[in-house]
Amino acid sequence: MKLINGRLLSSDFFARHWKSVLLAILMVLIYITNRYQCLTRMEEIRRLEQELEEVETERIRVRSTYMSRIRESSMQEMVDTMHLNLRIQDKPPYKLSKH
Repeated sequence: MKLINGRLLSSDFFARHWKSVLLAILMVLIYITNRYQCLTRMEEIRRLEQELEEVETERIRVRSTYMSRIRESSMQEMVDTMHLNLRIQDKPPYKLSKH
């Protein structure tokens, strides 16, 4: 019956136990704040992991392109298109030694 009439928690209860009530409210607020920060940081971690994966994929693609450009045939083709009159040596280079 007290619950229906709203007398279960009277003003006397709050007057006597205000410290405990205040502490309970502060603990609930701290819990809510901590939970929110945790969720937002987890979301940021997921976003950064996805961005890292995209950057790694792009790095692999660029490296592959670079490696294909430095192959001897590709280099020879570039030299020929630029008309530099360079050619591949038939003999390996030799060392000059000081006597």
